[in-house]
Amino acid sequence: MNPLKALIIDDERLARADLKSLLSRHAQIEVVGEADDVSSAVRRVEELKPDVIFLDIQMPGESGFDLLERIETDARVIFVTAHDEFAIRAFEVNALDYLLKPIHPDRLAKALDRLTSGEMATPAKDRKLACDDRLFLMVGNRFKFLRVGTIISITAAGDYSEVLTADKKKGLTLKTMGEWEARLPEQSFARIHRSAIVNLEAVERVEEWFNYSFRVYLTGVEEPFIMSRRQATRLKGRMG
Repeated sequence: MNPLKALIIDDERLARADLKSLLSRHAQIEVVGEADDVSSAVRRVEELKPDVIFLDIQMPGESGFDLLERIETDARVIFVTAHDEFAIRAFEVNALDYLLKPIHPDRLAKALDRLTSGEMATPAKDRKLACDDRLFLMVGNRFKFLRVGTIISITAAGDYSEVLTADKKKGLTLKTMGEWEARLPEQSFARIHRSAIVNLEAVERVEEWFNYSFRVYLTGVEEPFIMSRRQATRLKGRMG
């Protein structure tokens, strides 16, 4: 099996050298390039087409987050940060993993195990999300940090759930509907069907339909969602 091509992006030369040295102990990884800022990183991603990117968050000028807005890649991203609390808040969805500086060899080994197994990191799994929290997930063909409050709806899609944003972009995640319901802020989101959760701020109107069910219309969404009478009673109570 060929080793995975890795790109290291960090503005600190010594930090890049240390990580490269640690990665040299793992045969499944081959470091094919480095970059010290966002502009050079964009070029390196396009040239090298890495399988995995080790991305520093805090860099002068543009940050690691800015890079993700500028590239289209299917590479897995492992974040590198010096701020634990920031990492816990940021990497809620679809982040492969994050590493705290200084990087410990055992912690790196665990991240690489996740990389090869496809397992996701699950920091702060039980923490309730707030509307201002940001989730990391694939939207369209780009990884983005998406503010929770910009989510219009979440619907079941086989083994995945599909997230629809206010600007009509769609993203897929392996998070279940039950996990979403448990984590989303209750004052802002409601599960109106076993396969649908909606942002209450986006509800335009609710109309009676047949067989004691209802249609829920969301702002900017053409097709209404179907809601049962029981769920309608719950939703009416929550919306006052």
